Amino acid sequence: MKLWSPLTIGLATGAAGVAAAAAATVYFRLRRKKEPAELERLRRLSLGRTGRITSGEVTGLIEPEGENTALLLVYRYDISSVTYEVMQDISTMPTVATVAHRLIGKGISVKYEMKHPSNSIVICEEWSGISGIRLREPDADKRIAVPLQASGKF
Repeated sequence: MKLWSPLTIGLATGAAGVAAAAAATVYFRLRRKKEPAELERLRRLSLGRTGRITSGEVTGLIEPEGENTALLLVYRYDISSVTYEVMQDISTMPTVATVAHRLIGKGISVKYEMKHPSNSIVICEEWSGISGIRLREPDADKRIAVPLQASGKF
């Protein structure tokens, strides 16, 4: 049975550490960074799934000018006697963008984050706080229609 010397063990451990550090460096440099639009979509989806609901009111609409392509819906809501007035970019949601002018002054539902009440949404891909706005079901085109079989019994 061959015994390893402390020097050999130290060199092997050091080489393994250097290899792990090099692999981690390559991984973090090559991994895909999320675009700002993707980060915003993920924020909306998270709030749509976990946010608390309160009532609010649409107070305005900021339309795009020049290079700015964002259509911003301005709304306000109250949490614990504090009034929040925020904006949400609705330009990626054509269903809302087409009726946005008619929403000013209307009541809406707002989903907000409990720890940070200023973080809120009026609409996302899976939830709408605007009455009359129907969203497409997220997995509607992935469903397979299964024909019903007649059993002959009534």
